[in-house]
Amino acid sequence: MPEGHTIHRYARTQRGAIGGQLIRAASPQGRFAHGAKRLDGRVLEDIDAHGKHLFYRWEGGDTLHVHLGLFGKFKLHRAPSPPPPSENTRLTMSSDTATVYLAGPTICELIDPYQEEALRARLGPDPLRNGSRRAKLAAFQANLARRRIPIGAALLDQRVIAGIGNVYRAEVLFRTGIDPHLPAAALAPEAVERLWSETSRQLKLGEKAGRIVTVDLGDVGARRRTDLARGERLYAYGRTGEPCRRCGTPISATEMANRTIWWCSSCQPAGAGT
Repeated sequence: MPEGHTIHRYARTQRGAIGGQLIRAASPQGRFAHGAKRLDGRVLEDIDAHGKHLFYRWEGGDTLHVHLGLFGKFKLHRAPSPPPPSENTRLTMSSDTATVYLAGPTICELIDPYQEEALRARLGPDPLRNGSRRAKLAAFQANLARRRIPIGAALLDQRVIAGIGNVYRAEVLFRTGIDPHLPAAALAPEAVERLWSETSRQLKLGEKAGRIVTVDLGDVGARRRTDLARGERLYAYGRTGEPCRRCGTPISATEMANRTIWWCSSCQPAGAGT
């Protein structure tokens, strides 16, 4: 499932390609035919992301809500004559200069302002959204303080923090030296602030680059990010039994919140973060 950096990147690139323009909308698959007909011929005023959710704002007040889930994909064609969409394309949005194809989303629906407000109220703070850092950090701290589940599980709860997925949860916990098994409510205030700051930094880097790269170049003997091989980009995720890039200890793995999590037992010792 795409993590928050990818969703915000979609919002930015699509906003630049088709935002502010009159859109021709259609549903080749037919499952969103009614919604596409309602949007067809109207101006797409803005595109906004919150965590893993996308909100398309249309002339007249309608909002299109999209959540890609596990299988959803976008294709952006900037040429005025794109290739035909596949039969499973849920929605096409075309301007005179670009076209966006959406296939396989978990959610593709029109919502009213009250539904949007309720949805956003269920989501935790998003490090990539504009707004007060102090307010977002305070909300993150309060959300963790109410949960006794491991911090490694809490980071996947979109009500705690919006946009984090399985890759980033392993990587930001490694980079901050926090034990993933530590109860979320037990994190010291300085550990919470360190975790928020590192998560924000990594998501911003990922949004800009279009991929997740969390290693410091010196830890893998590289001089430039472009020198990194695909298998050198991460510290912990997916590296069961491989040596830690910093201390050489074999990377550990276990199930947590129905997903595998990876960590270094030396760099993230038991209880680290209190």
